[in-house]
Amino acid sequence: MKFNIFKCYVPYDYNNFIYINYKRCSMKTRDKNEVLNGLIEDLYKKAMENGTPIWKAVALGLNRPSRKMYEVNLFLIENFADNGGTVVVPGAVLGNGEIKKKVTVAALKFSGSAKEKIEKAGGKCIEIRELFEKNPKGTGVKILG
Repeated sequence: MKFNIFKCYVPYDYNNFIYINYKRCSMKTRDKNEVLNGLIEDLYKKAMENGTPIWKAVALGLNRPSRKMYEVNLFLIENFADNGGTVVVPGAVLGNGEIKKKVTVAALKFSGSAKEKIEKAGGKCIEIRELFEKNPKGTGVKILG
């Protein structure tokens, strides 16, 4: 690793590096999906500007190989989420289990049965970008993954 005034490579994982530039903060993304890359870079950039570590953690969770993507079942959301709370899953939500709490879930993907069960319980299924725009500070949001 080389360190100088303008560029710095900071390891956070053996396979991934965060690239910090002097004038703007960005993150080296591994996925070829341009929409997902844009979301990761926006989350990371706003986290560095606003000092909100929750969106940095979500960006790091999204910046994983697809074979290691987080998959969260509904019974985990039922166990760990508060009634009326908000949960972010940097990956997929699967429909295994039951949910009775009214929870707002933001995720990258939803299975059909998971979306149906969440909405039947009175909750909402939204995209991560939508939650990020509504709540840029990330207050009251839990990360599951």
